[in-house]
Amino acid sequence: MDTGMRVALHRQVSSGSLKESGELRRQSSLESPRTGRAATRFLFGRQSSMDPNRRRGRSQSPVGLAEDLTVPDNLDATMQLLFLACHGDAAGVEALLRGGVDVNSINLDGRTALHIASCEGHPDVVRVLLTWKANIDARDRWGSTAVADAKCYGHTEVYNLLKARGAKIPRNRRTPMMVSNPGDVPEYELNPSELQFKKGDEVVKGVYQVAKWNGTKVHVKILDRECYCDQEVMHELTVLEKVRHPNVVQFVGAVTQNIPMMIISEYLPNGDLSSCIPRKGKLHGQKVLKYGLEIARGMTYLHQCKPDPIIHCDLKPKNIFLDSGGQLKIAGFGLTRLSKISPGRVKLADHESMVDSFSHYTAPELYRNEIFDASVDAFSFGFILYEMVEGTHTVHGKSSEESGHTIRYDGMRPSLKNKLRGYPPDFKALIEECWDTQGIARPTFSEIIIRLEKIYAQCMKQGTWKDSLKIWSEMTRVG
Repeated sequence: MDTGMRVALHRQVSSGSLKESGELRRQSSLESPRTGRAATRFLFGRQSSMDPNRRRGRSQSPVGLAEDLTVPDNLDATMQLLFLACHGDAAGVEALLRGGVDVNSINLDGRTALHIASCEGHPDVVRVLLTWKANIDARDRWGSTAVADAKCYGHTEVYNLLKARGAKIPRNRRTPMMVSNPGDVPEYELNPSELQFKKGDEVVKGVYQVAKWNGTKVHVKILDRECYCDQEVMHELTVLEKVRHPNVVQFVGAVTQNIPMMIISEYLPNGDLSSCIPRKGKLHGQKVLKYGLEIARGMTYLHQCKPDPIIHCDLKPKNIFLDSGGQLKIAGFGLTRLSKISPGRVKLADHESMVDSFSHYTAPELYRNEIFDASVDAFSFGFILYEMVEGTHTVHGKSSEESGHTIRYDGMRPSLKNKLRGYPPDFKALIEECWDTQGIARPTFSEIIIRLEKIYAQCMKQGTWKDSLKIWSEMTRVG
């Protein structure tokens, strides 16, 4: 390589502008699938078999390389080692190691020379590297191993070398939704390495946790492997990507091609309604109606989504969040696997796996594993209204499990006789209609909005908020 070419290559590496025409190529390993923008990274040949970008067809081996391509003298030692490993120059690699270069040197993507040689299938380089390694600790930032890379790319000789040295064959990290064609990776797919959880926080499945995604706070829900297992659910996530409403939590993206799978949504700093109710107790009547309207508006939007309504099936205070302005937003929707029976009518695809998650908010037809419609969410809404008025999650003074049993099997409902002073009679009737045992008797959320707006206007006009607050204060002192 002449001096001019070496200087040009050095400048390209230093400035982060190296093009794909050479062996050392510019590419972002933390690239967002949506923007394609991120910090600069340099990739050598094939990427790790578990690199999410590789499955998008953006990490292929370079082609058309000159056989006499030599290492630029002014590259740092780590870049030289990785460059030679990728090029298959075993003698050059050994010379660098003898000169004091650390065999475990890594690039910005966390890859070692052993990773690269394993991906590229250079057994002579692998032999040299193995003689300088005290043990095989070949994990890169994506969680794969050199032996996994060798197996993935069909390099049998390299695979056997690593296995003979004690490399463990990694467990299968395929997810139920992993695609075989890079072009099939959904647009909502996020790179898990872009998510940063707070150190010391335990990552718990099924619970919304705070993390940072490219510097922005988000809510992350870790999912079990069994949660997503077919194209129908992939369709559901595609629908979630299109959801836009002020009273619905914004879907950011999902991790479905890596384990653990995750749902990422916007971060809401004020917690959920479940924590708000016990902390504040009985909510003021004006706030009850305001919150009720916000929930109903969000649910109306979901139920009117085309081509099919989004039925929540798990509407409860823990899935309703407060944003920085005190407005409610609905989360946790679109995750229940449903089988479409007819327009607007569905059935749970896997009833048995959901039984343990049912609560007293769950409509009876879901318990009985019957065909149902969007009215199951109105049933849940009735109990949410009641709890905002009552200031507790329990029914009849019992635990959630006990109250769920009485509601499910005994048809019991909380008494509203002395708890709705200050509200018009239609408010009590609305709650009772929502939690009716028969879905056909429950109002739609479009009807709920009309009725709640009417109740709100009536209370504002009559000035009953002050009176009801006085009554609640007196009842609290007596209690």
